[in-house]
Amino acid sequence: MKPPDIIEVTFKVVEVFEKFNIGYYIDGSLASSAFGVARSTFDVDIVADIKSDHASALEEILKKEFYVDIDMILNAIEKQSFFNIIHLETMFKIDVFILKNQPFSSQVFSRREKKFVSQDLSKQLYLASPEDIILTKLDWYKSGGESLEQQWKDILGVLKVQGTKLDMNYLKHWAGELSVLDLLNKALEDAGIME
Repeated sequence: MKPPDIIEVTFKVVEVFEKFNIGYYIDGSLASSAFGVARSTFDVDIVADIKSDHASALEEILKKEFYVDIDMILNAIEKQSFFNIIHLETMFKIDVFILKNQPFSSQVFSRREKKFVSQDLSKQLYLASPEDIILTKLDWYKSGGESLEQQWKDILGVLKVQGTKLDMNYLKHWAGELSVLDLLNKALEDAGIME
């Protein structure tokens, strides 16, 4: 019997979210791999619209296969931060970020895309759009002191693979709003994308 991979573990969590009509999208390295250059990862970032009244039921179902703590869930909801759950069989970690009540977060959520990300063509996941993956990773890169080399590689990977399919007006607008326009311009230059 082969152990489940990170995508299968992600589906387990997403199925629970869908059971409770919790909207979500995948961000981070799994999303950038889907739209850019694939790389292996042992954790997944999910942004989810979880409310306090979901916490108890989520813990009850997830604890069958995951390490999960209700106090961490409630604290994350209150502070609009994140909590993590760990798949006990594989030790894969899933960071669940609470959907923030901010214009950019709402925009990303409204633009999410459903994509096939596994051999099983009956299963799809909501992913952040390529533009929003770039913007989010630029923001993380900036907040990490511009020293997170893997984030930069992920950004360039999405830019190179998506190229002219990207909505440059959207990218430039939100890069300005997020104060990462200088980094976006550098990334476009590094990726060899001319406007």
